[in-house]
Amino acid sequence: MAGAPPRLRVAAYVVRDGAAGPELLVFDHVDFPHAGTQVPAGGMKPDEGWADAAVREVAEESGLTGVTPVAALGVRVRPHPVTGEPRHTTYVHLTAPPGPARRWTHRVSGGGGDDGLLFACRFTPLPLTAPLADEQDELLGAIDPAWTPPARR
Repeated sequence: MAGAPPRLRVAAYVVRDGAAGPELLVFDHVDFPHAGTQVPAGGMKPDEGWADAAVREVAEESGLTGVTPVAALGVRVRPHPVTGEPRHTTYVHLTAPPGPARRWTHRVSGGGGDDGLLFACRFTPLPLTAPLADEQDELLGAIDPAWTPPARR
């Protein structure tokens, strides 16, 4: 008997040039702080490519528009940490234009499971000083080896 097909997802590394160097878009769940710091991520729609899915997820989860896809960095196959369901996540590097906002809140849109949640978004300096939830930092080093989290070196 075959199991469920894996859920196809994207995780978005949105990087911009900040005043002190490169910064990464991250967020925390306002109502679920135990979920940890994350990058925008979510399921791909049927017939949606990785670039379009990443741009959409960034807009839905942060409200940020004007991002530009750069490259797909790789795919990680790992079960969901809570449900155990199979999932394939394509990590995507995107760039964002410089901007004055470093922190803001955004109510998630798009009709998915996070719809209506409030996220505290921010750009944080790279390299990261703490790991991201669900090992979402695992491919940052593919953009710049200096951004590889210490636990993964």
